[in-house]
Amino acid sequence: MKLLMDTHAFLWLVEGHNRLSSAAAQALTESENAVFPSVASVWELSIKSSRQSPQLRLNEPLDAFLNRWIPRYQIQLLPVDLPHALEVCRLPHHHSDPFDRLLIAQAQVEGLTLVSADRQMKNYNLPVLW
Repeated sequence: MKLLMDTHAFLWLVEGHNRLSSAAAQALTESENAVFPSVASVWELSIKSSRQSPQLRLNEPLDAFLNRWIPRYQIQLLPVDLPHALEVCRLPHHHSDPFDRLLIAQAQVEGLTLVSADRQMKNYNLPVLW
């Protein structure tokens, strides 16, 4: 299975957080699954980190955090490409978060299952795992 992680799913995975559902935790750690966080999630984390958001509590700079955890889980960052950006304008407006809308577009364009606890994601035409 090819999985695209929502930003919170990526953070909860690497932090060993019990907020991951058992189905999500199992799917994200199965070696036969291809697991992708998006560059859009890195952008979101960068913004939150620069604003010192209380929602993001890293004990190290963001680049060090990513350089430590991405290789450990053998995951590849999914780049944001033109087809992804253009797909955003075709999406119905069930969700106003621009980062989530870009993740939805990426999942649709690439045929990925989105791993997300966000219930609004299920309003779109894509498989969501949680």
